[in-house]
Amino acid sequence: MAKILITEDEDSLRRFVARALRMDGHETEEAADGAEGLEKLQAGGFDLLLSDIRMPVMDGIELAHQASSHWPDMKILLMTGYAEQRERADDLMTKIVDVVSKPFALPDIRKAVALALAA
Repeated sequence: MAKILITEDEDSLRRFVARALRMDGHETEEAADGAEGLEKLQAGGFDLLLSDIRMPVMDGIELAHQASSHWPDMKILLMTGYAEQRERADDLMTKIVDVVSKPFALPDIRKAVALALAA
């Protein structure tokens, strides 16, 4: 299965998503903001970056730009609960697979990850 980095500043949501993806057999690592996520990405070996857009320190947009420039073959899937944040991701559409709207149900995020990995 895939190695996935989940970058989300809301602890409970990050843990919820990580557990759900591990149920599908994926290996997950977690980061609480974009800067921590970038540090973890530098360790290498990730198949997918699943990141919230709106976070402290470094937001998901900047993280996605950094990730796509350093690891162009890695899939990137963003999440947001804010419509205006989704629009901010428009310039990334050639670099990311999709933007998932929050709130989402467990089957929704599992399906989005499966589709992103298959893309």
